[in-house]
Amino acid sequence: MKTFEELYKDLLERKISLDEPLPEGYDPVHLDCLVHPEKYAPVLKVKECEECAYDRACQNSCVFDAIREDEEGRLRIDPKLCVGCEACIKACKDERLAASRDVLPAMKAVREAKGKVYMMIAPAFLGQFSEDVTPGKLRTAFKALGFTGMVEVALFADILTLKEALEFDAHIQQEGDFQLTSCCCPVWIAMIRNVYHELMPHVPGAVSPMVACGRMVKRIHPGAVTVFAGPCLAKKKEAREEDVKDAVDYVLTFQEVKDIFEAADIHPEELAEARKEHASKAGRLYARTGGVSQAVAEMVAQLRPDRGITVRAQHANGTKECMQMIQDIKAGNTDANFYEGMGCVGGCVGGPKAILDMEEGTKNVDQYAQNSVFQTPLENPYVLKLLQELGLETVEELLEDTLLTRNF
Repeated sequence: MKTFEELYKDLLERKISLDEPLPEGYDPVHLDCLVHPEKYAPVLKVKECEECAYDRACQNSCVFDAIREDEEGRLRIDPKLCVGCEACIKACKDERLAASRDVLPAMKAVREAKGKVYMMIAPAFLGQFSEDVTPGKLRTAFKALGFTGMVEVALFADILTLKEALEFDAHIQQEGDFQLTSCCCPVWIAMIRNVYHELMPHVPGAVSPMVACGRMVKRIHPGAVTVFAGPCLAKKKEAREEDVKDAVDYVLTFQEVKDIFEAADIHPEELAEARKEHASKAGRLYARTGGVSQAVAEMVAQLRPDRGITVRAQHANGTKECMQMIQDIKAGNTDANFYEGMGCVGGCVGGPKAILDMEEGTKNVDQYAQNSVFQTPLENPYVLKLLQELGLETVEELLEDTLLTRNF
């Protein structure tokens, strides 16, 4: 029997046509996973387990209790509970689990779109497709694939930095109060919502930069198709959550984007520049651990220079550190008032579908941030332009705008 990966590769290379019956040797369930990924969890079980030599390491690794026995004693992944953190994929040494793929429906939507189609690229993108691929060349590459344009999600991280800073100013009125950042990592938020829900009152109701970007694109261009690309499998699950599913139509990982470029014989490093500067240093720093804390702290200082309480940030890398940080908060073993959790070690640059290693990705993000024309969101004219699009006259009105708010 052919493997899931072999079917995926053969479909990309068009050795198999979706207009014809599936040849012998391929699993029809695998095909359904690739054609209708929305029906399945972000993590797929691509081979059955006869016997496990690793004492069900996949099940034991899941902090969300998403891997359960069915009536026949076989392990199954619950699509409602699976967040897409990929801990189980790393734990299964027999490679019976795989990340889901959205390439086929996403590119079909791009080809058949009657309106505008936008690629929304995560802040961790720099250098992921080769050190010679500049943001401008990448923008040209997406246009060659049929996209109307490329939008840096870091611009919307700028806007969410303003919102989180305002939330901090509004709610941290005395010593002992604290805020859990909400706008970046879906694994971190899922951990609080599903495992430590008693801490939810400390989480401001802000959407992620990805969702903010998708919603704004659709507001400005009604009917537009929005595709997000990043290093994170968990974003696939986030995009399907009930209260934000209006924002992003498809989520691809950087690896999936690389697969598309290779299948289409597109070489971004050889293409023309289409440079645009839309994001500030603050938004671009979201891609690595500590970036959100730094951006919010600098924004609070700029917005409220006479503030009595300043941001004292603490951050955690990976699910184990996140859980330990939460335990420290509950036990009163920390004096921070702003907590940033990242489900992956290193932050988004350490995501399971990043192409570069974490150290190289972090270096690229820091360099890109330092080279930004704008240092803070308040200095970024595109932020002010978007606020006008939202009909907001002051930055304080961000706290009330429903486009940037979610219902936890």
